Amino acid sequence: MTYDAIEVVPLTGALGAEVRGVDLSQSLSNRVKSQIHQAFLDHLMIFFRDQTLEPERHVEIARQFGKPAIYPFLKGLDSAPEINVLLKTEADTVNFGGVWHSDTAYKDCPDMGTLLYAHEVPLAGGDTLFANMYMAYEALSDGMKAMIDGLVAANNSDKSYIGGRAAGLRKLEGMKGDMKDRIDTLEAEHPVVRTHPETGRRSLYVNAAHTLRFKDMTQEESKPLIDYLCAHAVQPEFTCRLRWQPGTLAVWDNRCTQHFAVNDYSGHRRLMHRVTIEGDRPH
Repeated sequence: MTYDAIEVVPLTGALGAEVRGVDLSQSLSNRVKSQIHQAFLDHLMIFFRDQTLEPERHVEIARQFGKPAIYPFLKGLDSAPEINVLLKTEADTVNFGGVWHSDTAYKDCPDMGTLLYAHEVPLAGGDTLFANMYMAYEALSDGMKAMIDGLVAANNSDKSYIGGRAAGLRKLEGMKGDMKDRIDTLEAEHPVVRTHPETGRRSLYVNAAHTLRFKDMTQEESKPLIDYLCAHAVQPEFTCRLRWQPGTLAVWDNRCTQHFAVNDYSGHRRLMHRVTIEGDRPH
């Protein structure tokens, strides 16, 4: 697509692009909104530098992509309950999102997109990696595609947390006060290959953080193929890496990407605000 209201600069050949010439703190024309959404579909992850976003404006920008979701495991801000504060303090040794995943794949209707805004970042480290699940699916052999087409996987909210998600979140010192009183295990079944409702393209929909087993199979039976698909999906040629700066807003499509928050800044602080967008049931 030719963009005449915004500038779109690709980050890598696989996915990701910087959108320039937009001040998200100001009202946007319908043409700008439309081209931002098209860039989101074309590049799967887009980001904006040097933005100043109050929480309420962050939520308003999210509404341009859909209905903001309420995250089931963390409390939101009092002034904007759709926003979760993701804080890693100097004392924390583990981080939030430090494994390849697609947000809330364990929900019946997983969140379709995520808007993450950087308030404080370390001088070095704390990048986020993204992977293109269209490319991951398309690179599979015809035989593998035939085998996984029609497979359904159970995705579980506790899988990547030893002792359960509640125990894992309690290790995040900076976020203990934001935990909800009760944390239930969520599990949902979704197709291993899903079709994007807007682009019509097919993508691989399994991830190391949440995909537990295949329907009608045990975890032991499922594990070898899940492990293979998860490793295949995040090969370097399918990925990009975003270096955060204060004032950066990234928006990504959970229907066709995975992401990984790199935990390489021990002893330093990182403060982000996150809003996710409600999605529909994968098909």
